[in-house]
Amino acid sequence: MPNRLSVVMIAKNAADILPDCLASVAWADEVVLLDSGSTDATVTIAQQAGVKVFTDENWQGFGKQRQRAQSYATGDYVLMIDTDERVSTELAASVKAVLANPQPDTVYSIARRNLFLGRFMRHSGWYPDRVTRLYARNSYRYNDNLVHESLDAPGAKVIQLNGDLLHLTCRDFSGFQRKQLSYATAWAQERHLRGKKVSLAGIFGHTFGAFCKTLLLRAGFLDGKQGWLLAVVNAQYTFNKYTELWALNHGYTEREQL
Repeated sequence: MPNRLSVVMIAKNAADILPDCLASVAWADEVVLLDSGSTDATVTIAQQAGVKVFTDENWQGFGKQRQRAQSYATGDYVLMIDTDERVSTELAASVKAVLANPQPDTVYSIARRNLFLGRFMRHSGWYPDRVTRLYARNSYRYNDNLVHESLDAPGAKVIQLNGDLLHLTCRDFSGFQRKQLSYATAWAQERHLRGKKVSLAGIFGHTFGAFCKTLLLRAGFLDGKQGWLLAVVNAQYTFNKYTELWALNHGYTEREQL
């Protein structure tokens, strides 16, 4: 008998994109959604779709929130996804094959195809963009990182699944920029707490490096106009996070007056 699957996700104000996400995983044994305080119809939509909905507004970062969400799951295996992702038909078939014949001490990585300004990118470091999302519930969990959290699975064998996870990374550019800025702030705060420092030269070195890495080393130019624009966006994100770290290193705050 195949193992049971829990699709697990965290959410906040995702009413506009949640229905398609849930439709893509309707075949799972259960879907668990942990809401962090939505003010739109996210919770209602999820409940009407038969999702097991829980709420926890004590936000302590993405890693902690994913751990909490997983604690509500009851399946043998967890497929962790986001509300702006969709499981393709080919990927669903791959997951079902794992459930029917899982391997011990093994986690499974999935290729994400990321949308940027109307184009699913094939280069620029945005594809295959593999993420480890399928794993045995009682054996593994996410780390505590505030942002850019990942599955903590030391020593586990990693197998690549066929099929893509479609990621609506940038449907709305202004919203994408706001999210990038919040990620940059969380990244800088976490590094600052660890005692990390950066110089002015380091800020510009990392920024220029991010542009060149995206456009040249990761062949972003092959993604056309979007590849060039993404190189600039990645450089901007890098500039923001290192500048925020520099400001924290020097004790500057938004309340300071000139």
